[in-house]
Amino acid sequence: MPKETAVYTHGHHESVLRSHRWRTAENSAAYLIGELRPGLSVLDVGCGPGTITADLAERVAPGRVTGLDTTDEILGQAAAAAAERGLDNVGFAVADVHALDYPDDSFDVVHAHQVLQHVGDPVRALREMRRVCRPGGVVAARDSDYAAMTWFPESPGLDHWQELYGRVARANGGEPDAGRRLLSWARQAGFTDITPTAGSWCFATPESRAWWSGLWADRTVGSAYAARAVDGGHATAERLAEIAEAWRRWGEQGDGWFMVPHGEVLCRA
Repeated sequence: MPKETAVYTHGHHESVLRSHRWRTAENSAAYLIGELRPGLSVLDVGCGPGTITADLAERVAPGRVTGLDTTDEILGQAAAAAAERGLDNVGFAVADVHALDYPDDSFDVVHAHQVLQHVGDPVRALREMRRVCRPGGVVAARDSDYAAMTWFPESPGLDHWQELYGRVARANGGEPDAGRRLLSWARQAGFTDITPTAGSWCFATPESRAWWSGLWADRTVGSAYAARAVDGGHATAERLAEIAEAWRRWGEQGDGWFMVPHGEVLCRA
């Protein structure tokens, strides 16, 4: 594994994919949709189970979309999702964003959602994304910002979750507060025509609150993140169980509200 590649903190536990499969172009790449049109070629970096990838493929057909991720296992799930939707203009490949195996100027759009927070060298990753983007095309990146996440009612358990997650993610070589850094990283990568924006997810209805709190409770005790928290000496299994229970208690609050902020950049190549 190249030294620039950080350890993916979450892994592909069911509780993680429960969140990833919910993502669509509308709720996770709205800032990019206006740039899409039929016939464009798109590279989707860190595509995961492929729900956003499939949405992009529908919008640019007959143009082609290529989804990249780090393991065949998750790409198999993405390919199956595309097949279920009858898409024949999408393909998938294992790749490292720090060293993309494509010639210069290969794609009209290069997109990465929740990727740069997990890589060892986000500036190098953006340079690679820029290299494979055709002149006049766009490189689009969106990442959450964990320290800026906020909720109501107050919960000491969620305070501990927020602090712990930051420590575990940084120990794995990532930057959990990537959202606020995207503009800076893009400038360091050599982009000069950048449109920075922000977006958010909000979980406050009974259904969305139960879904969000439940997947984080499960992720806290059952995912690769949980194992890395314990193996890295950041928390005990008992402490993780307490945090998971805090998530469940928060999810039962009738006035519970949770906001996930994201930084976004559209960079003209």
